[in-house]
Amino acid sequence: MTSRSVFITGAAAGIGRHTALTFARKGYSIGAYDIDEAGLATLADEVKAVGAQILTGHLDVTDADEFSARLDEFAASHGGRLDVLINNAGILLAGAFEEIPLAAQHKQIDINIKGVTNGCHSAYRHLKATPGSVVVNIASASAIYGQAELASYSATKFYVRGLTEALDIEWGPQGIRVVAMWPLFVQTAMTANVSTGTTNSLGIKLGPQDVADAILAAVEESKVDKLIHRVHYAVGNQTRAMSLGSRFSPAWLTRVVNKKLAEPH
Repeated sequence: MTSRSVFITGAAAGIGRHTALTFARKGYSIGAYDIDEAGLATLADEVKAVGAQILTGHLDVTDADEFSARLDEFAASHGGRLDVLINNAGILLAGAFEEIPLAAQHKQIDINIKGVTNGCHSAYRHLKATPGSVVVNIASASAIYGQAELASYSATKFYVRGLTEALDIEWGPQGIRVVAMWPLFVQTAMTANVSTGTTNSLGIKLGPQDVADAILAAVEESKVDKLIHRVHYAVGNQTRAMSLGSRFSPAWLTRVVNKKLAEPH
């Protein structure tokens, strides 16, 4: 097969679904995986309608063995290639830390942290065998500074940030780019019932297509991004402003700003 291949987790809905369709319209061969197999079935019809190839399958990203098996199957169907891995699957819990049951927080940690770790680890040999391969990890603007009412979620995205930075250095000499996407809040089912001080202050202005377009642009990096070896991609004007501000402001000021944004409205 000559088309580039992309493996996407959490592909049945939201950002993952829009990303699959965006890459399909660019001629990529799609691997779409999720626990929502009904959603994958309708996605497959849409991808085929734009003339792209797609392979779908059940995937619980917290199951390392299943993740490895799905990646092996997908790579085998593409002559051993894996051009792009997009670790998109994730969940978001909002509210007072002490009021969110530990079991729910542990599930969030398993999906957001172990899921990304499983994906990177299982995909490594396929990525190494594919010249110019890219890993895209979905981070968040909440990894700029710990977010009140999103404490555990924010912490998981700090992990994604750290893993991305470390693996980009480790794997760079082997021809593998590792990048992180940094959206703020996105209008998907994941944020439908979220109401925190920060969401009320800033609103939810991004749609899943905004993130999908940014992911494609990161994978097909510009000459400038290639020159500076860009690792982090802020999505949306709000995130760009927050990221730039935190880069130059002292830690105490960043804390004050985040505290102000998190105040009840």
